[in-house]
Amino acid sequence: VQLQASGGGLVQAGGSLRVSCVASARTFSMGWFRQAPGKEREFVATVSSTGLTIYYGDSVKGRFTISRDLDKNTVYLQMNSLKPEDTAVYFCAAGRVASQGYRGYDYWGQGTQVTSPA
Repeated sequence: VQLQASGGGLVQAGGSLRVSCVASARTFSMGWFRQAPGKEREFVATVSSTGLTIYYGDSVKGRFTISRDLDKNTVYLQMNSLKPEDTAVYFCAAGRVASQGYRGYDYWGQGTQVTSPA
């Protein structure tokens, strides 16, 4: 399975951005992680294959929304009220369960840069 993330960019703090990730085949759970320079990879959000199970990282709860379109094999991350600390490379991943740990995913996309300066 190949994952292609897109939609990153530069948005001023307080703004919104939506990133997308298209999978080359039907996948089970899909999630988003992010990594800022000099920091460890951080869990952002995940959604199960049915869309019924969703988890968010504490730092994005109430601001970010994950969703998926099964027909398009696509997962979206809507990011609102962006903060400078949201600046990172955002990676999408696919796995068998909706895990909050990166080891729970078998496939990874190449990442898309999101920058939100103060």
